[in-house]
Amino acid sequence: MGQREDMTSEQPWLIPYVEYHQGPRRVLTLELTTGNSTVASKYRPIVSIDGRQYVVLWGPVHFEVPADRNVHVSVHLEGDLVSQVASVLLGPGEPHLAFRYETHYTSGVGTLTPVPVPA
Repeated sequence: MGQREDMTSEQPWLIPYVEYHQGPRRVLTLELTTGNSTVASKYRPIVSIDGRQYVVLWGPVHFEVPADRNVHVSVHLEGDLVSQVASVLLGPGEPHLAFRYETHYTSGVGTLTPVPVPA
């Protein structure tokens, strides 16, 4: 493997991109929220990056993703059934992106909304 142009994987708080990719990488921050305390105590969000799933905790989570190509990101909850699904296709570009995931139990669908990058 060749030398990567950036050193994002060396940050201990960053979940590395594990699929084969030799190009530049960037940071994706997801703020995972729910207004439902029962959901927060019973379920953990599942984040998928290009199809690979990660069971994570509520709150901010940081992923390393490719910067030179499209990346598919989705978040959902899993219990008796899969629910609160939200998905976005990120285009190549920005060195750091941030989104807020929110659950909406009245509609049954979650949302991923772009937010300003944390300082």
